[in-house]
Amino acid sequence: MASTEPPTATTEKLPATIVCIGMAGSGKTTFMQRLNAHLHGKKEPPYIINLDPAVKNVPFDRNIDIRDSVNYREVMTQYNLGPNGGIMTSLNLFATKIDQVIGILEKRAGSISSVLVDTPGQIECFVWSASGAIITDALASTFPTVIAYIIDTPRTAQPATFMANMLYACSILYKTKLPMILVFNKTDAQDASFAKEWMTDFEAFQSALRASENEGDEEAIGGSGYMGSLLNSMSLMLDEFYNHLDLVGVSAMTGAGIEDFLKAVEDKVQEYERDYKPEMEKARKRREEEKRKSKQKELDRLMKDLEMDKKKEEPAVVSDVESDEENGLVERDEDEEMDKGNQDVEDGLKQRYERALKDSGGAQRSKAEEESLARYLRATG
Repeated sequence: MASTEPPTATTEKLPATIVCIGMAGSGKTTFMQRLNAHLHGKKEPPYIINLDPAVKNVPFDRNIDIRDSVNYREVMTQYNLGPNGGIMTSLNLFATKIDQVIGILEKRAGSISSVLVDTPGQIECFVWSASGAIITDALASTFPTVIAYIIDTPRTAQPATFMANMLYACSILYKTKLPMILVFNKTDAQDASFAKEWMTDFEAFQSALRASENEGDEEAIGGSGYMGSLLNSMSLMLDEFYNHLDLVGVSAMTGAGIEDFLKAVEDKVQEYERDYKPEMEKARKRREEEKRKSKQKELDRLMKDLEMDKKKEEPAVVSDVESDEENGLVERDEDEEMDKGNQDVEDGLKQRYERALKDSGGAQRSKAEEESLARYLRATG
């Protein structure tokens, strides 16, 4: 007989989050537009988040737009800020609502294949700001997250500019601690094969550096001397860094290489699950443990303060056998205390009798009362 039990629910695959970062003019927004169109063509529409508050026109539909909640111009006016300060403050304001964004993404997780995040062209406003770290950490703690670093290929054809881009990519990688893909854009104007060669062959990069000096181009800094030695040393140092990167050449104009990029994203998602997620879990547990210890320390301090306050409020109790040297008190004999008490009683009676006699003011008394009073006064005089 066939079982009528419902099938066991399978764990939904979380959508990959692609955070696009790039210098101004690198073609980042155009790349986002091309990637969005390509995914729609595959019937896999992405969920798009725009984090650039200063952009005027965005050539694709957004699901979440920072401009809907933060007015960049008003922020600049209200806080008396310049363009970069306005962007950073807008990001700071938006970062306070990132938990709501994560909640929305979690609800949509079963119906979307990927999340695309467009960042400001002023790259340092996002990468090096506290709000940028909060946003990327929040996304990476929930979804497999990949950094796509967009590079202007024609502008990077010279060794000096190429090395500057690689150093910046290195800093982003170690700042975000997330898998990264180098996206050499505008391959329709300049093929990216030279970049792959320089990243895998140190001798090829040295030859290009010397050729740059001999040809006398405007960015040539020489293959010898301090700057040449520095570039050679940096290329050797970055050799290990290159091993952790995927390089993809794309053209946002023609759409060439977009499928290769998506394949690289799949590989980086696996790398995230294998290498980055366990490290993030360890870091999260470490932060929670430190937070727990800090709370316990504050609680212990509070309890200690309460105990001290309680001791201050309680009356001091001195033992009957405490010595006068320890407390500065004189131990009294019990008989002395009793005699002193009786003396106090007698003194009180004597005073009352005298006061009564004085108050009488010469009033008539009986002979017996006067004799009784005289005897008492003589006995106690």
